[in-house]
Amino acid sequence: MTDSSVTSDRPVATGPGSKGSGSIGSGSKGATPPPDESPAKKSSPRVVAWISKYGVYVALVVLFLLNMAITDHFMTASNLRLQLIQTAPTLIVAMGMAMVIGTQGIDLSVGAVMALSAAVVPLYIGYGSAAAILIGLLFGVLCGLFAGFLVAVVGLQPIVATLSVMIGGRGLANVIAGSIKTINDPGIVAMGTESLLGMPYSVLICIVVVLVVAFLVRRTTFGLNLESIGANQLATKLAGVRIGAVLLAVYAINGLFSALSGIIVAARTQASDPKTVGLLMEMDAIAAVVIGGTSEEPQRAVGPGHPRQGRHRTGQHVGGRLQGEGHRPLRAGVHPVRDRAS
Repeated sequence: MTDSSVTSDRPVATGPGSKGSGSIGSGSKGATPPPDESPAKKSSPRVVAWISKYGVYVALVVLFLLNMAITDHFMTASNLRLQLIQTAPTLIVAMGMAMVIGTQGIDLSVGAVMALSAAVVPLYIGYGSAAAILIGLLFGVLCGLFAGFLVAVVGLQPIVATLSVMIGGRGLANVIAGSIKTINDPGIVAMGTESLLGMPYSVLICIVVVLVVAFLVRRTTFGLNLESIGANQLATKLAGVRIGAVLLAVYAINGLFSALSGIIVAARTQASDPKTVGLLMEMDAIAAVVIGGTSEEPQRAVGPGHPRQGRHRTGQHVGGRLQGEGHRPLRAGVHPVRDRAS
């Protein structure tokens, strides 16, 4: 028997302490550990997260300070009151837009719905202020239901469906109104010009809308279903949620808020102009929602301070203020339906 047959059965040392040619390390020293990441790299994600969370508030403060420095009489009570009045219609529309975007949709028809409701109101002033306002709101709900029908039942993409409503609604408003209509009814004009304890009615209406949306999203099954659709529509359908009914309700609410905003604008100007009321409001509302933190990513829907949500209903308020100051709300965490589906 040769030596080669004996040595072939011997184990070959490959550890770090081996001195043979097959050893990985040299001598008894192990491999050199990778260098630690620099503090700058470690802190970078934290900085990004902080900016993402608080950047909108910092921007608002900076914008206020800048206006205080360069704008005369900026911090006067009359100017701040005017800023609130100008911002209220945008914020009202943004509340409905946030719910639509929370379902991974978009609504480009909000400006046209504003114009249509403002065009309808003067036609029914003879029946009383309340009747005229209710009919204007009804038109907004019908427009929202039609857009929701196109999305939920027909299956059109939201941008296509609402674009058709935008074009048709603005044209119908021009046909109904024909030209600028003056609004002299005291009850309607009061919505845009009068105050209660120093607070304009339009701002009070805006606060009520914000509270109603916050309650719907945070405290009701409707809010959970809305957020589930945005997270995973297939899983939501398999869970037994009637997706079509939820989408119809979301777009109807958005149409209602758009109509309410259009009536407030017409009341403040005491005129209904179908060519200018709500013009480019869809851009202002989308910008306010996005600045406030709402995203079309599936896991991000609406609602502040919720166990399933982040804090961006307040962010949408700030987004609306940034829209006003530049002159002119939602982050979700882990979602149970989506995670069960995955």
